[in-house]
Parts: sequence; C-alpha cells; structure tokens
Amino acid sequence: MSTPIKGGCACGAIRYEIAAEPIMAGHCQCRDCQHATGGGHASMIAFPKAAAKVSGSPKFHDVKADSGNTASRGFCPSCGSFVMARNSGMPDMVMIAAGSLDDPSVFKPQMVVYTRSAQPWDRMDPELPKFASLPEMKGPAPGQMSPARSQ
Repeated sequence: MSTPIKGGCACGAIRYEIAAEPIMAGHCQCRDCQHATGGGHASMIAFPKAAAKVSGSPKFHDVKADSGNTASRGFCPSCGSFVMARNSGMPDMVMIAAGSLDDPSVFKPQMVVYTRSAQPWDRMDPELPKFASLPEMKGPAPGQMSPARSQ
C-alpha cells in the first residue's frame, strides 16, 4: 500500500489524508455500525491518529460502547456521509469508513467483529476470522495488529 491514503465525504466538505500504513481493518457487525451504515455492518480501516490530517468539520455522534468506552462516529454535516470513527479506549487511532476512501481497494479486511449482532441476510466472508465481540489485540506496529485469539 502506498501513502498518503486519501478520501472524504460524498460532497467533498470533509477530506482526509493519512501518511501511514493501516494498523488493522475489518467489518464490524455491532448494532451501532448497522444503524450508522443502514446495512449489516461497517467496513473500517484504522490508522495512527497522528498521521491523519482532516479538513472540514465532521459532526460526531457519541454512544457508550459495551466496553464502557465512548464510540464516536463522524459524519459530514452537509451530505450525511459516514466518514470516520474514534473510540476513547483507543485514543491514538482513527478509524476510517472504507467506502470513504478515494481508492477503496486499499481496504483489506482481516476480521469480522461483533458477530453476535450479525443479521442473517448479511453474508460474511468465510475466510475471515470471526469474533462475537471485539477481540484482544496484540502487536503495536502498523500492519501488525492481529486478533490474539479466535472464537
């Protein structure tokens, strides 16, 4: 993958540029992601927050995650596009909605999380590891994070 990685919302009011390789990527099937996307899951790619430059002002909606942390979703206030997310439990990361990438082919999912909330009509890639909730992660290096255990 080559950096910088760029993307933004549908109308262009929010743009981002990331000068780092992804830390992790996957599909989240929690009910909050289902509400945010209007689908069965959200496809997210995580990067170091310090490597991300954002122009425009996303509006964030906060919810209490089952971990007790605050999960925040960033939307464009003009067009409503879901662009990014953050979590108080991972303050040094920014999660980018894969569909907001200028080149969505850079998204390479590594896992499916919160499968306990999966909808029967949302088909999962049989090759990806699946987790009922968010697994413990190991490895601090970008591109090196992986699930610590499978379920």
